[in-house]
Amino acid sequence: MSTSEMMELHRTIGHLRQCVGSLRSVYGDASAVRRLANDVERLGIDASDLDESPPRLAQQVPPAERVAVPEGPYDQSLWQGADDEGVGGHPHER
Repeated sequence: MSTSEMMELHRTIGHLRQCVGSLRSVYGDASAVRRLANDVERLGIDASDLDESPPRLAQQVPPAERVAVPEGPYDQSLWQGADDEGVGGHPHER
């Protein structure tokens, strides 16, 4: 992440802390508010860890080759002798 992205992340987490603080003043020590406060605290810890020791940058992988799938029905001979179990049909129903 760039420095500006990390600054934005820390600023946003700070804003979340303020929001959860406002919720705590309205709802008190409700379990949902405690969970939110815990989640925001964990976000802060993870953001700090990422800031202090960033992982290696991911390698750019070229996009996979696209394979065209025809719109029309498949040749029924492709399925000759295939097991229909779990597909919702029986061979004698065709």
